[in-house]
Amino acid sequence: MLKPLLFVSAVVLFGISASSATGPRPQDATPAPASGQKNPVKPTAQSLARAKEIYAVDCALCHGDSGDGKTDLAKDMQLTLANWTDAKTLADKPDDELFSTIRNGKGKMPAEETGRAKDDEVWNLIIYIRALPKQQPVAPPSATPSASN
Repeated sequence: MLKPLLFVSAVVLFGISASSATGPRPQDATPAPASGQKNPVKPTAQSLARAKEIYAVDCALCHGDSGDGKTDLAKDMQLTLANWTDAKTLADKPDDELFSTIRNGKGKMPAEETGRAKDDEVWNLIIYIRALPKQQPVAPPSATPSASN
């Protein structure tokens, strides 16, 4: 019962947010990426806090609060999402590719339209996503059995 309700809520949320946009907001000076472009923004505490807010509203529903990609909605939509809690997952993905995927969408992933996040906010979102592995709790050391005499 909870899974269908969660799915319907997600669809309604996306519909409301798309229809409530009154038009595109003006862009900041940060340009859209050129091929091979690295992230041009220098994060601040405020910009990363905003990126965390955007992630919580627009990304976590499918990708999970921790970024592991293991959510009920992803499972219901039959999506296999990358585990962003593992730093190796995004190591071979350049920033401009991530920007393009976030901005334009991919497959079942909706686009992050300019009315919802400015370019500099998307760049900060990439920094936030790349930092997710560092936010994971450290696993306790495995106990080694002691030798009995």
